[in-house]
Amino acid sequence: MSNCCSVEACGVVRRPHATCSSADPLTRCSDDFGPRDDRFHRPPSVAAEVPWPCSVLSLDVGRRRIGLAGCDPLGITVTPLPALHRGKFESDLPFLQRLCLDRRVEGLVVGLPLDSAGSATAQADHCRRYGLRLAGALQLPLAWVNEHSSTWAAGERHGLAGDRSGRLDSAAAALLLEQWLQEGPELKPVQFHGGSASAREADGGS
Repeated sequence: MSNCCSVEACGVVRRPHATCSSADPLTRCSDDFGPRDDRFHRPPSVAAEVPWPCSVLSLDVGRRRIGLAGCDPLGITVTPLPALHRGKFESDLPFLQRLCLDRRVEGLVVGLPLDSAGSATAQADHCRRYGLRLAGALQLPLAWVNEHSSTWAAGERHGLAGDRSGRLDSAAAALLLEQWLQEGPELKPVQFHGGSASAREADGGS
């Protein structure tokens, strides 16, 4: 594997993991949504805080838009994707299902907007419910990332402050994914019943 860096349109740079290989069954993508539990156990020689690279979809969940970003199966290149302008959950789900199938996504990373003290905000609770509902519907493992100031940082980096088109949201999602690739935590399987009342609260009942 080459030791050079890859740079994508959003300016995110990732170095290849020296231990990963496209022939490694732990890093190969699957064609369905089924979580593979054997992926979530790393050998002791690998640092626990760095997740196994795989194709992941990152979401910056807002009330009106969801910023989206993805990475390649080796976790080298992070790419911002067109943001989703939200409707009802049931209406948006087919789009997200197709996106995950097309990109062979193996896990979700969802940002939680914690406050400066690290405590959950009302929006963080909303994002958590949405993430659980989506992971349950897609049958994909999930990881949370603290997105405190990520939108501001994305706006500063890319000159997108005040943007309402969705580009800023997806740039923030790309920063979340870059952070996850560098720091973790590991993706965790989700056991969640998407038809429950608590799940419907993720969209205020929509």
